[in-house]
Amino acid sequence: MTTLLLVRHGLTDMTGPVLAGWTPGVHLSERGREQAGALAARLAPLRLDAIVSSPLERCQETAQAVLAGREGLSVQSDERFGECGYGEWTGRPLKELAEEPMWRVVQYHPSAAVFPGGESLAGVQRRAVAGVRHWNAKLGEDAVYLVCSHGDVIKAIVADALGAHLDHFQRVTADPASLTVIRYTELRPFVIRVNDVGGGVDNLLPPPPPPESTEEQDGGENLTGSDAAVGGGAGTT
Repeated sequence: MTTLLLVRHGLTDMTGPVLAGWTPGVHLSERGREQAGALAARLAPLRLDAIVSSPLERCQETAQAVLAGREGLSVQSDERFGECGYGEWTGRPLKELAEEPMWRVVQYHPSAAVFPGGESLAGVQRRAVAGVRHWNAKLGEDAVYLVCSHGDVIKAIVADALGAHLDHFQRVTADPASLTVIRYTELRPFVIRVNDVGGGVDNLLPPPPPPESTEEQDGGENLTGSDAAVGGGAGTT
């Protein structure tokens, strides 16, 4: 199974009141840098096989905080995890955008939402999920890797992992510097955490390898290679 850690960038001065989108030069605020540092400290016990990031500065800076002290790794940029292309909405206050007719579409029927002069939310989901599949295949089934991205992108990936229609993705929350974890097995993904902003990571450590033979333990049926260890709350102990 491949374990994906999805991290939203820390706070910026534009987070909340303004739709930053692909606006260049949006950096982490002082509070955002603190959040990134705290997240990095929480993730320190985890071995990471790769750190991937949206090319935008706020994500790069968050990913660099996680990278600190990890020898042999670098932050690899992937535009598939970049922010949604909001087009003409970029840089506008959210209070102002909430008065636009398109706002209700984004909130209640996002699969039909196409931002004026920009991208569709369905297109964002397609490219982001394609990015996840690419890195899963590249890194292999035993990999643990981190992708630093943006709220709508993370929510779209989670909806796909849950098998939920994109119209439900607004039910998912991804706060600044939050951690969302998905494990991908041969049969299906498992969503382990969503919008986690505190606590330990012991249950995210890779489980020990299975014994060479489990025939006597499981009544003759060898379960090696199944997803039983991560399904149904079975845990990894």
